[in-house]
Amino acid sequence: MAGKVDLVIENALVVDGTGWPGYGADVSVKDGKIAEIGVLSDCNSRERINGTGLVLCPGFIDVHTHDDVALLNTPDMPFKLSQGVTTVIAGNCGMSVAPLASTDRMPPPFPWLGEPDVYRFPTVADYRAELETSPAAVNVALLIGHSTLRLGAMPGDLAAAATAEEIDAMAGQLNNALSQGAIGLSSGLEYPPAEQATMEEMVTLAKVLSRHPDSIYTTHMRDEGEKVVDSVRETLETGRQSGAKVVISHHKCAGPKNYGLSTKTLNMIAEAQEHQDVTLDVYPYTASSTSLIPKFIDDAESILVSWSTPHPECEGKLLSDIATEWNCSELEAAEKLYPAGAVYFQMDEDDLRRIMAYPTTMIGSDGLPGRSKPHPRLWGTFPRVLSRYVREQALLSLQHAIRKMTGLSAETFGLHDRGLIYPGFAADLVLFDPQKVADTATFEEPESPAAGIRRVFVNGELAWADGISTGSRSGRFLTH
Repeated sequence: MAGKVDLVIENALVVDGTGWPGYGADVSVKDGKIAEIGVLSDCNSRERINGTGLVLCPGFIDVHTHDDVALLNTPDMPFKLSQGVTTVIAGNCGMSVAPLASTDRMPPPFPWLGEPDVYRFPTVADYRAELETSPAAVNVALLIGHSTLRLGAMPGDLAAAATAEEIDAMAGQLNNALSQGAIGLSSGLEYPPAEQATMEEMVTLAKVLSRHPDSIYTTHMRDEGEKVVDSVRETLETGRQSGAKVVISHHKCAGPKNYGLSTKTLNMIAEAQEHQDVTLDVYPYTASSTSLIPKFIDDAESILVSWSTPHPECEGKLLSDIATEWNCSELEAAEKLYPAGAVYFQMDEDDLRRIMAYPTTMIGSDGLPGRSKPHPRLWGTFPRVLSRYVREQALLSLQHAIRKMTGLSAETFGLHDRGLIYPGFAADLVLFDPQKVADTATFEEPESPAAGIRRVFVNGELAWADGISTGSRSGRFLTH
C-alpha cells in the first residue's frame, strides 16, 4: 500500500467473522478502516502491535441491549469495551428512549432506562444529535420500541387494543424515526404497555419497514413460558404477513414445565426459514433479568432482586427471603418492591446449548446497565461464550462462535461495513488471548471485567488496552 498506515497488527490468528477457520496474517489500519491483510513486514506504519499467540477478530456486535441512556450517561462504556463489544443495538424489547418527548407514566419495563426525565427526545434526530455531539466509546444502532410508540400515541389506557387512528399515529412516528436513521422496530409483547396489542397492530407497523431497506423487526415475544410455541407461531406469522425480516429476541423456554420445548421451537424456525427471513439471539446464561413483575414469579425456580427504588436495602437478596422477613407472600413482596428489577433462574442448560448451537443464532447480552447489582451478562456475555462454550465444552468452534458475534450479526442488521476483517471495512477489532479469555462477572460480583481481552479498537482508535479504558470515544451512530 502506498503511504504510511496508522497501525499494523502482526502475527495474529485472524478469525475474520465469515465462519471460516482462522489463518495467520498481519492486518493494517488506515483512517479508521482496514487497509490490507497479508504479510505486511515491509508496510510503513506509525505503530505495530505483536499479535503472536493471540486471536484478532472483528469487534463483537451486541445485538440485544438496553444501552440507550448508558451511552449518554456512561460514554466510556466499560461494561461493553471490556468484553470486546464495539457496536450495540439499542432500543430492544419494545422500549427505546426515542421518540418520546416526556412521560409521567412508567409501566414496566420503562424504569429500566431511568427516571421519567430521560425520555427527553421527541425524535430520533434529537437523540442522534446528542450522541454525535458527545460520542460514546462504542458504535450504536437504534431500534424503535413499539411500547414507546404506544406510550406516545395512546393518551388513554395502554391496557387496550389501539384504535385505527392510534395505529396510524404510531406508523407515522415509526416511518419518521426510520427516515432519521433508526434501523428497525422492536416489540415487548410480554410487557404491560404492549400486552393488548393485536397481531394485526404489529403487522401494520412491521409493514412500514418495507419502505426502508434492511430494516428489521425484533421481538420479545408474547410468552416465553407455557405458550412459547404459540408465540413463535405468532411471530413467524407476523413476519410472513408483513414481509419483515424478524429476529426472535433472547429465545428461551422459561419455567421447568417448559424445559425441552426448544426442540419444537427450533424446528418451527427452521421450517419458516425455507420461505422467510427469520433469525434469533441468545445470551449464555440460564437466568434471565427484567423488571420484577408479579406474573413472572411462577415461572422461576428462584428470584434474586437486583434493584428496588423504594427498598434499595433489598438489592442482592432472594425474593423468597424478603417475603419471609416481611411475613408476606412473594407476590405481595414484589408489589412492595416495585419499581424493581430481578434475576429469574428459570432456564435449562440443554435448551440453552441447543439454541446457542443453532446455525443462525446470534449472541446478545440483554444487559441492563445503571444498577448496582446487574445480571452478570452485562459484563460477561461474550467472553463467557468463548471460554465456557468454545474452549471448555467445545459446543461451538472458535470461528463459528465469532461469526455469531460479528459477521452474522452485521449481516442480519444491515451493517454492511462491519462484522468482518476485510479491506475497506471499519476497523472495529478485538485482540484476545484464546487460552485466557473468560468472564469474571458473577451474580454476587457482577461488575467485573473479562480476562484475556488485550486490545479493542473502535473505528481504528484504541479504546481498551489490558484492562483499562483509554478514554477514546470514537463510536458512531450507525444507520443503513
